[in-house]
Amino acid sequence: MAKVKLTLAKSLIGRKKNQILTANSLGLKKIGDTVVSERDNILEGKLNVIAHLVKVEEAK
Repeated sequence: MAKVKLTLAKSLIGRKKNQILTANSLGLKKIGDTVVSERDNILEGKLNVIAHLVKVEEAK
């Protein structure tokens, strides 16, 4: 699978509880936090929930 780099671009303050929990489950707690993860079905589902809050790039 391809690896992707996820960066939290917008604040979690005032967001719905499920969006906050989804970001935290990915390891994104503060603006600017970055994680590298394998792209799979589970990650795609999580990205659908918080797509407007994160920046997604291909990891090298």
